[in-house]
Amino acid sequence: MPTVNVSLTVNGQVQSHAVEPRTLLVHYLRDHCRLTGSHVGCDTTQCGCCTVHLDGRAVKSCTVLAVQAQGAEVTTIEGIGSVEHLHPLQEAFRRHHALQCGYCTPGMVMQSIDIVRRGCARDEATVRHELEGNLCRCTGYQGIVEAILDYAGSEAGAAKQG
Repeated sequence: MPTVNVSLTVNGQVQSHAVEPRTLLVHYLRDHCRLTGSHVGCDTTQCGCCTVHLDGRAVKSCTVLAVQAQGAEVTTIEGIGSVEHLHPLQEAFRRHHALQCGYCTPGMVMQSIDIVRRGCARDEATVRHELEGNLCRCTGYQGIVEAILDYAGSEAGAAKQG
């Protein structure tokens, strides 16, 4: 199979790898960039475990070919915080016990950041609607919704003070 060179900026660093044209973005990130935080849950866009930010917007990376992302900026879960310095939304997930097994958590966090960025964290019903493309089989979603609303409230408070 022929290969193509795909160059992306991933978490602020340029990554360039030769891949088959049919390589999905999630496999580019996991197999070539060695960033395994984005999980492969279904390969059919059903679960959202592979959600990343592509040029600032949440996308399911199992639905995008790596060649389609040529030249783009990608942010993965590894690019938003660290064990020592959690992203404020990750901290809200911790506070609200919004994770159990953790498999869906990276995609859930990336989707949640986008929900807040788009101003769609107004109330519980809206947040639940916005999360419909991300599946969690452990938590029942209540802690996740509470974490998103908590983070959205703290972001709004910070914006008023800034």
